[in-house]
Amino acid sequence: MIYLDNSATTRPYDEVIDIMTKYMREDYGNPSSLYKLGITAEKAIRDARKSVAALMGVSQAEIHFTSGGTESDNTAVFGVARAMKRRGKRIITTAVEHPAVLEAFKRLGEEGFEPIYIGVDRECNPDLETLKKELNKDTILVSVMAVNNETGTIMPLAKVREIIDDFNKANGTRILLHTDMVQSLGKVRGGAEYSDIATASAHKIHGPKGCGAIYIKKGINIPSFMVGGGQESGYRSGTENVPGIVGFGVAAQLAMKNFDKRTASMNAVRERLLIGIRESIKDIKINSIEKTALDFKSTACCCSVLNVSFFGTRGEVILHKLESNDIYVSTGSACSSNKKGKSHVLNAMKRSDKEIEGAIRFSISEFTSLEDIDYTVKCVEQATTEFRRLGSFR
Repeated sequence: MIYLDNSATTRPYDEVIDIMTKYMREDYGNPSSLYKLGITAEKAIRDARKSVAALMGVSQAEIHFTSGGTESDNTAVFGVARAMKRRGKRIITTAVEHPAVLEAFKRLGEEGFEPIYIGVDRECNPDLETLKKELNKDTILVSVMAVNNETGTIMPLAKVREIIDDFNKANGTRILLHTDMVQSLGKVRGGAEYSDIATASAHKIHGPKGCGAIYIKKGINIPSFMVGGGQESGYRSGTENVPGIVGFGVAAQLAMKNFDKRTASMNAVRERLLIGIRESIKDIKINSIEKTALDFKSTACCCSVLNVSFFGTRGEVILHKLESNDIYVSTGSACSSNKKGKSHVLNAMKRSDKEIEGAIRFSISEFTSLEDIDYTVKCVEQATTEFRRLGSFR
């Protein structure tokens, strides 16, 4: 099997599976219990918090565990809106965010808030001049993702932070910046340092599904999204998912330990894929920025993603043809794949219907080999040639 849909989810590390099994089979105590079994679980959560905080580059006291990226994003967006609604109702995001943010903005719009959506250019970079113009004294939140999940574009977080800080300083306001780091964590250095609130998910870095984290900068107070026993410093009540959290912690440790080796391997594999597709297949459009980077200082793409449109084909057909070869890719965001309609990301980038229809997202991991890529390119070439011979190519 060749798995090239790592933006959707990743295979958990063996070490993650092993530690999770231990905390399900042996150390299964409730972290709130006062006896040894509970204290062991509590310590495991504390250690995991330290590891996730280190990977995000923040204090462990600022990290709170959730059920995943969607809950974290919802907690951030709804939390800021409810905490600051008396000061203002304008909330700003980009047109290419994950549905966890876009749907939250839509819901707030129905509740009387004023959502503003910033457009992007053909490389998926947000229009910063429009952002400057849309900021006003009624603005309370800006939400900009770190890496786009469909194209891999690394967003200009440093510039967004500068724009917000300049406005706050000039106008005596306090506009908060939320950053969805789900796709950047472990693949691009930093991100949280530009943010007031940042969110992450374990299953994108070879951890388990069902576990995420939210970073809330010290001094920022938002209401809890779930109430009850007051776990996670009151931000997220409910008995903690100990196996998931310890799995997240181990995945974070490995992501930090192997960062240079992993990203170098992924860069080499992505370059092989890019060159192979370009040399083997005609009539294509590379939707991702070709240059990659490991930080937020330049216009570039994350090393894990390559989005390509194959003219005269349908991405869904190519996907299933590759599946027959035991190769797994995507036509876009997994969280939107069950919805009808074209990619909102490529649409915002002003791609044509034909470009969107023929788009495939390849997302790699440290486990992807050069041999995997050579075989994939061969199969993609065969699939596109076969489809075009059916008479659909114009």
